[in-house]
Amino acid sequence: MVSAMHVHLVFITKYRPGVFNDEMLTACENTMRKVCEDFEAELKEFNGETDHVHLLVQYPPKVAVSTLVNSLKGVSSRILRRDFTARMNRAITHERFWSPSYFAASSGDAPLTMMRQYIEQQRRPL
Repeated sequence: MVSAMHVHLVFITKYRPGVFNDEMLTACENTMRKVCEDFEAELKEFNGETDHVHLLVQYPPKVAVSTLVNSLKGVSSRILRRDFTARMNRAITHERFWSPSYFAASSGDAPLTMMRQYIEQQRRPL
């Protein structure tokens, strides 16, 4: 079977505090890349701002987007809270890093270039 399924995902931090800096976004990207590999998916594009991240993921048809999202958010939350405790106020996040909601949009080959450009143009903090 041949497939080319892509999803644009956006995750926001709980209560949208601006916690991300470049180092955190790099750690988040590396973690999410590994999670995608576990699902036989590929993280095609990643970027973020101080309070949210954008991902473009190519995934196989056997993977439910909701299952992938739960793993991406769960694993990254654990790693980021463990490694960047000083940047986070747990009283604000109530032990949760990500908002429970997320944005997901499927896409075909035509808009992929536009989606990649949009994600690349996010104002990544220094």
